[in-house]
Amino acid sequence: MAIVEESFQGIAKALSEQGFIHLLASDLRGILGWSETNWTSFARSWERLGPDSYMADGGRYRRRSHAAFEARGRDLVRKRHQPHFQSRDYNPLNGDVQRWFDPIDEQTAENPIFRAIFSSFTPLFEALDGRSSGASWHSEVHQFRIESSSSELGRPTPEGLHRDGVDWVLVMLVARQNVEEGTTEIGDPDGRPLGRFTLRDPGEAVLLDDRRIRHGVTPIHAVLNTVPAYRDALVVTWQAQEHP
Repeated sequence: MAIVEESFQGIAKALSEQGFIHLLASDLRGILGWSETNWTSFARSWERLGPDSYMADGGRYRRRSHAAFEARGRDLVRKRHQPHFQSRDYNPLNGDVQRWFDPIDEQTAENPIFRAIFSSFTPLFEALDGRSSGASWHSEVHQFRIESSSSELGRPTPEGLHRDGVDWVLVMLVARQNVEEGTTEIGDPDGRPLGRFTLRDPGEAVLLDDRRIRHGVTPIHAVLNTVPAYRDALVVTWQAQEHP
């Protein structure tokens, strides 16, 4: 428990001072406390994602599922299935469109790893923002599989270096197979570079303050054309709600 508390202190300090932190897989495993069985079940759900048919660049390299929740303290309540919407101010490629994706399945939403993400980080963001205990957050969760082939690059963030238009963001790598690149780039509000690293290990992640930080991921390239090439990631966002 002392190690976990020390980890949270370091995370809080980094987020306060620089607006983001790169977490190693071992760090996140220690915080969330997952078992191999839970991880295997969780990661396997990426095999069931449906296609993203809203790509304005015409690409067919992205699979996706989505769900919305209300997070309060360590509690989490799933909302009715709803579209994902971003204005063009935040997503110039796919913004101003209500995008309906397949819902995240219940087995994944009830996985202890999924639940631990919220019970661990919602109170942290609450404290960092000085919000009252049990304050309400609108949270959206996205499962992404970005695929690459000899005929098409996989673009995790085709909109480029961007903000999501929320308060806090977690991006966690779930799997990489037969790909190179896919480098996470961090910038300030004017796009000046602040950090650059590649998430390689399952569970490796970045946490960021979306109000202060822009982020993006470079395209992935298949190494071998005879083997499926993809990058799986989980993205979770938190946005403060004003109502009690």
